[in-house]
Amino acid sequence: MIYNDIKHIIKQFAFQGKYISAEELTSGNINSTYVLKYEQADGSCKRYILQKINTVAFKNPHELMTNIQLVVNHITAAMARSKVDCDRKTLEFICSKQGSYIYHDDNNQYWRSYVFIDDAVAYDSIEDPQHFYEAGRGFGEFQKYLFDFPADKLTATIPDFHNTTKRFYAFVAAVAEDRAGRVASLEKEIDFFFDRRKMMNKILALTDAGVLPERVTHNDTKLNNVLIDNTTGKALCVIDLDTVMSGSILYDYGDAIRYGASTAAEDEADLTKIGVDMNLFRLFTDGFVSEINHTITDAEIENLPLGVLVITCELAMRFLTDYINGDEYFKVKYPEHNLVRAHAQMKLLEEFEKHYDEMQDYVCGLIK
Repeated sequence: MIYNDIKHIIKQFAFQGKYISAEELTSGNINSTYVLKYEQADGSCKRYILQKINTVAFKNPHELMTNIQLVVNHITAAMARSKVDCDRKTLEFICSKQGSYIYHDDNNQYWRSYVFIDDAVAYDSIEDPQHFYEAGRGFGEFQKYLFDFPADKLTATIPDFHNTTKRFYAFVAAVAEDRAGRVASLEKEIDFFFDRRKMMNKILALTDAGVLPERVTHNDTKLNNVLIDNTTGKALCVIDLDTVMSGSILYDYGDAIRYGASTAAEDEADLTKIGVDMNLFRLFTDGFVSEINHTITDAEIENLPLGVLVITCELAMRFLTDYINGDEYFKVKYPEHNLVRAHAQMKLLEEFEKHYDEMQDYVCGLIK
């Protein structure tokens, strides 16, 4: 039973009410997540999220939680100053009985808990195009409330996550070593990334030159990391803050468009199905920019489409690097899976390149 697996952990958190049940969620790829139900004194039910933090992915859980608390506290204070009701719009963490937001058990595992946000959905796919607009607005609001947060206060939970220079050097080293014996058949793929190495470094170059500022970045801006209110259909709360770090806003925007505006799955084998849905691109962009137009720089808005190219190219190269290395990082379902993923993202990048001028014209038209 699930209860037997977590009963010793449940006792360590200050949950209100009488325990009713626990259910494990299997949709997440990293942390182990449980939904707990507690009966309240008035007979109502209150739900909590309990998570075991994956310490393989996140080696410093205390620093991770410090990042999250700094960001959540800043957003909450910003909402209060703007007289915005924070209810259901920010994560509310539950303290352990030791007074900490993280519990370290006898098995060297780390746990945390927060209040479940009811009457909201995290959509895994775009069932209604308006949801993608709201996702854009949700991530834009996240940035709006954090625009004055000193990003250098955050610890890099995954060092060099979007350091494309180091990613490219790792790719070159993988090609040279060829430890899985796969390089001989990959001449075209390798040339593809050598041809784009300067483009991949443009965000880093613009940041180093002071053209683009460093801000808090979410680093996993998929649709299902924005809760959509069941009643209003509006974005409520940005979730999954484990990867909040310092970086460029272009990375968050680029990854959202890469994932959401593609006409096919991330690992689609039929390349003829892969294209760009420009309506979805416009919807997300409208929502995103509507929240941040007056808080970020014109240079950031003008370069948003660059983020789409860089992130798509970076991920495609990471897939190919892992394939060359023998599939060490990404989970694969069959031997060629990482190569299929790389081809899919390479094709998607080519499609974004075809639409680049159109995307840039559109974002520049939104500058106020």
